[in-house]
Amino acid sequence: MASEGNGKKACVVGGSGFVASWIVKLLLEKGYEVNTTVRDPGNQKKISHLLALQNSGKLNIFRADLTDENSFDAAVAGCDYVFHVATPVNFASEDPENEMIKPAIQGVTNVLKACVKAKTVKRVILTSSAAAVTINQLNGTGLVMDESNWADVEFLSTVKPPTWGYPVSKALAEKAAWKFAAENNIDLITVIPTLMAGHSLTPDVPSSVGLAMSLISGNEFLINGLKGMQMLSGSISITHVEDVSRAHIFLAEKESASGRYICCAVNTSVPELAKFLKNRYPDYKVPTDFGDFPPEPKLIISSEKLIKEGFSFKYGIEEIYDQSVELFKAKGMLQN
Repeated sequence: MASEGNGKKACVVGGSGFVASWIVKLLLEKGYEVNTTVRDPGNQKKISHLLALQNSGKLNIFRADLTDENSFDAAVAGCDYVFHVATPVNFASEDPENEMIKPAIQGVTNVLKACVKAKTVKRVILTSSAAAVTINQLNGTGLVMDESNWADVEFLSTVKPPTWGYPVSKALAEKAAWKFAAENNIDLITVIPTLMAGHSLTPDVPSSVGLAMSLISGNEFLINGLKGMQMLSGSISITHVEDVSRAHIFLAEKESASGRYICCAVNTSVPELAKFLKNRYPDYKVPTDFGDFPPEPKLIISSEKLIKEGFSFKYGIEEIYDQSVELFKAKGMLQN
């Protein structure tokens, strides 16, 4: 165990999730004491991967719910850093306003209130999403999106394209966090990851890996989801979950860090990605004919700010997919 984290304590909100469990693992490896919150600590199956991580360091598991105002106080008390990773996700929701948007805003406010009460928290790191940045009505190709860009919430709320509730919830929750942080003198950093894939610690395969793997698995519903993602957000941009988790901890510890940081390893499109996957994994029937579907991404999402801060990505597209394929094979989700 490295000594640099020793004596430091961090809270990871929503610890059972894809990114959060990686953050917990990496913090423990650095010698941090970690508090994490889950909705139901009694659900042994859902938190089995967290229970396993208790063998590698001091990990305390707390019950907390995003919509329960005081439920984070105990977990946040005495912590130096708080990572707010939890977010309500239900792409099939009939009522995104009440099932995703309001709970996301409420959750972020409740966690930040707990940080104010604790009086020990040096910095809060909030997981946002590229969906809070890239969705706009601009035309053309070659557009570059950076931390100054925000998704067009008015367009999303008016037109209501499929899954519109998620980007709106991420954008409004992040804006609410910035407002609360400014009013309460909280040192806030937001990490803005793209679609994440790679190896997962969770018992179930995360939905984002399922989406990233759809061209290989042949799941038509998810392939359409991937196309929809490119049409709505302008690109298929992918990052390894471990790099996203490393970026969270890097930015927590980096004193000069401030503001928003995009974390994106690869920008591509559905047709370009399919071509790459067909060449790399010839055993699978990867579709490559997409008719008149746009062959190039409309935009790229730039991680220049994060890289200038001194962060370097560990994984490229090859490793991201090699690990995702291995994960699918291990879970019996690929016939080969």
